[in-house]
Amino acid sequence: MAGGWTTDDLDAFPEDGYRRELLDGVLMTSPSPTNIHQIIAGRLMVALEESCPDDLQVTQGVEIRVSKRRSFIPDVLVTTGTQRRTSKYEPHEVMLAVEIVSDGSQTMDRITKPALYAQAGIPYYWRIETDKVIVVHTQKIDLTDEIYQPTGQFADVVKIDEPWPISSLVSRLTPRHYRAG
Repeated sequence: MAGGWTTDDLDAFPEDGYRRELLDGVLMTSPSPTNIHQIIAGRLMVALEESCPDDLQVTQGVEIRVSKRRSFIPDVLVTTGTQRRTSKYEPHEVMLAVEIVSDGSQTMDRITKPALYAQAGIPYYWRIETDKVIVVHTQKIDLTDEIYQPTGQFADVVKIDEPWPISSLVSRLTPRHYRAG
């Protein structure tokens, strides 16, 4: 598309199950996630919901409109927008964005998205690796430099104080009969 894609173009697409994101006007589509990916996302939502403060909402796969030419869909997110029904959030409404790394998303989830989420001011970013075992990497934004700083790496128990006190066994996120790879 001449001049690049915009969020207006995204709105014109049919609801057909494809995940469409924008990176500086470049349209990116990704295939449906695997069952393992979705089980981890669902279990993470339940684990976060159990301790989540009432003024926050846990959801998954909802778009963040960063700008007219940037739009991302985190696997799981925690937002401040609890009073309305929406299919998209502004970055200031997102407290935590979580990406579950898969074979086709390694560079986006490890490098690109964290850099751009931090630049957009999203306070917390978690990355879940699924290579050999499930490992949750937690990060908090350094507002001065607009980058995330690591706050923990958890393979047994996710135990952190921010964005609220969370203590959850990683085994609760792990699908039954899980085989990495």
